[in-house]
Amino acid sequence: MSVIQQNLEKLTVVAGVATAAVTSTATSSAIDLLEYDGDVMLILDSAAGTGSSPTLDIKITECDTTGGTYTDLSGATFTQVVDGASMQTLAINKDSAERFIKIVQTITGSTPSFTFSVNLIGVKKYG
Repeated sequence: MSVIQQNLEKLTVVAGVATAAVTSTATSSAIDLLEYDGDVMLILDSAAGTGSSPTLDIKITECDTTGGTYTDLSGATFTQVVDGASMQTLAINKDSAERFIKIVQTITGSTPSFTFSVNLIGVKKYG
């Protein structure tokens, strides 16, 4: 078995924010990075926003405990989505982040709506 196959077997995809039409600001559940090795990748897949002047801002926050006070993870912000579809990636070195992360989605505008998802892909330490 090749090295690539061995690593692909450990690859895990987690729905940080499941695909849905979202009309208001929200925060995801905590995602535990403990079992991952190295970088994890977050993928934002968004349709164009609807409504008047819609904006979608997504950032990642971090904390050492699942129920603690979360702070912004430095440099972990997607480019703002407005009236066009958007596919973006964001890599996080889990060894430089605290143990838990949350995905914070801020939606503004007049009757805004965005259909999007944010998925985390990473390699588990132990298969």
